[in-house]
Amino acid sequence: MRSSGSVWISRFISINHVKLLGDFFLRELRIHGRGGQGSVTAAELIAVAAFEGGVFSQAFPAFGVERRGAPVQAFVRFDDKKIRLRSQIYEPDYIIVQDSTLIKDVNVFLGVKKGGIVIVNTEKAPDYKVPEGVKLITIDATSIALKVIGLPITNTALMGAFAAASGEIKFSALENALRHRFPKELAEKNIEAAKQAFDTVKGAA
Repeated sequence: MRSSGSVWISRFISINHVKLLGDFFLRELRIHGRGGQGSVTAAELIAVAAFEGGVFSQAFPAFGVERRGAPVQAFVRFDDKKIRLRSQIYEPDYIIVQDSTLIKDVNVFLGVKKGGIVIVNTEKAPDYKVPEGVKLITIDATSIALKVIGLPITNTALMGAFAAASGEIKFSALENALRHRFPKELAEKNIEAAKQAFDTVKGAA
């Protein structure tokens, strides 16, 4: 058992903006969770943070009925030009798995690109095979959420982990997105959970 926070190395939102610096091309994130875990909220907030950083972004859930506890997916795209795609994401650059128990029931690694990054919320060392050429990051986001927020709501901690692992969004932009989304006290708790996960992943890099 590892210590808390350790790392082992249907709405549709489309936000359009011009990236200010550097080259960029289409990048895609797929989030796997269960109904009630905030996967769609995570996708939306990541897209908002990307927009603040100056890129086109798009967030949307898998279409269908979301039942509490049932497997769900949400998606985010990033690009330096207007995003016209409206399909689900089948070959992501990044994957976030909010609940590691999904791995035995769902092929969460399906289609992930070589060189991609997978972030899994778990306190255990991995006992599953990750596709060749894919970087796996595990973090105990549940313990962070329980300690900081007081509830096992892991989406904001995993957003912080994603910011650190991918570099696609700046933490300051994520912090602003959280402040705009939640009331003051709840925003501060969510920002702290995201920061702890961000620092944990950065520290292990």
